[in-house]
Amino acid sequence: MSFFENTRRPQGLGGKLMVSMMNVGHRALAKWGLQFLNVPADAQILDCGCGGGANLKTLLQMCPDGAAVGVDYSPVSVEKARKVNRKAIECGRCAVTQGSVAELPFAALRFDLATAFETVYFWPDLPQCFREVSRVLRPGGVFFICNECSGENEKDDRWTEIIEGMTVYREGQLWEALRQAGFSGVQTHKNEKGWLCAIAKK
Repeated sequence: MSFFENTRRPQGLGGKLMVSMMNVGHRALAKWGLQFLNVPADAQILDCGCGGGANLKTLLQMCPDGAAVGVDYSPVSVEKARKVNRKAIECGRCAVTQGSVAELPFAALRFDLATAFETVYFWPDLPQCFREVSRVLRPGGVFFICNECSGENEKDDRWTEIIEGMTVYREGQLWEALRQAGFSGVQTHKNEKGWLCAIAKK
């Protein structure tokens, strides 16, 4: 397995290095995307594909009276995310669980907000995964997607060649998958770097 395969499912020492790199490398993208998101102070949040847990920590700061749960199918990511958010976990405001977004291990109607940073590229059967996100969201809940790759840059194709199983979704493709999953009121934002975020309501 090449080192860059660890972006899809971090494993071993290379995976531990990758999740640490992603915590730093994705910081600017997350900051850009989150400016478009209104997070209630008491929000119950699910971060899908939480990786190394840096975005989970930021989301907890945005909802001081709420709580956040991270889920990731990589044990390496879960371990790192728990370390990064250790204090919040100890005080009961955070939990990190190993699992797949294709079959989320949570009860229906549990969350106000679900987020997905740099992860939908690797989700199997995108409409089905989106339906799972919808299932765990309360009515009026929000699903927030933030991607560095939008399919509009040459480098996007290079990443899909390097990383097996990666699919870069264009704006219209995300719209359609969200619509198929029953989401509405979709808003998208892009910048000059080709970054893309989508905000949809249940």
